[in-house]
Amino acid sequence: MSNAVPPFIVAIPARYGSTRLPAKPLREIDGVPMVVRVAQRALQAGASQVVVAVDDQRIADALAGQGVKICMTRSDHASGSDRLAECAARFGWADDTIVVNLQGDEPFAPAAGIRAVAQALAGDDAPMATLATPIIDAEELFDPNVVKLVRTVNGRALYFSRAPLPWARDAFAIDRHALPSGSPFLRHIGIYAYRAGFLERYSRLPRTPLERTESLEQLRVLEHGHAIAVRLSPEPFPPGIDTEADLERAELWLRTQH
Repeated sequence: MSNAVPPFIVAIPARYGSTRLPAKPLREIDGVPMVVRVAQRALQAGASQVVVAVDDQRIADALAGQGVKICMTRSDHASGSDRLAECAARFGWADDTIVVNLQGDEPFAPAAGIRAVAQALAGDDAPMATLATPIIDAEELFDPNVVKLVRTVNGRALYFSRAPLPWARDAFAIDRHALPSGSPFLRHIGIYAYRAGFLERYSRLPRTPLERTESLEQLRVLEHGHAIAVRLSPEPFPPGIDTEADLERAELWLRTQH
């Protein structure tokens, strides 16, 4: 398998309305709108094209001069993937085009991680790929806001869950405050790569019981019988930004990087 990074497009869904952080894409981190920082990360990763899927002209205006394409989409999409499927149809991307879905609230996504998910898809015949990183403490494993996953020996996703996964039966019967060594505890990183043809099919798949139960969109893919390739991220992904507190933490984190 080649280690060369294939040509890829980065598509960034950026919705103006957010219940927890209103006008989220335009919120500034050290004076720069969040969506601009995300677009800059995508460009640094070497994408052949960066497209931002927006539903509000104010977001498009903030991105003027950044060297990215704007795709104005409907405002009623249920998910970011649905928004990107509209872009794929609008731009007429070939079915085998690799499209990386970089969330619009990931202003510090490492360029190496963006390239890695594109490479993971190119090196697998699954129609979709994503990244994971090892979980290092029990608090993270038991946090329902941290999505866990398990995978096959050849790197395909078996399941994603908000519950602790896998359950270390013997170890946790004694102590749930420490992680036993040797167990493959993985945290899901919410960056995806799809082939453009599958992105459109995915958006038409009906929602599924496990997806609704866990509130995890990627379970729809598994429940309908499609494979997801999972690779370890080469670099850590700082947490995404959902709340005012996250925004404050991002400002502090950025200062430590200077």
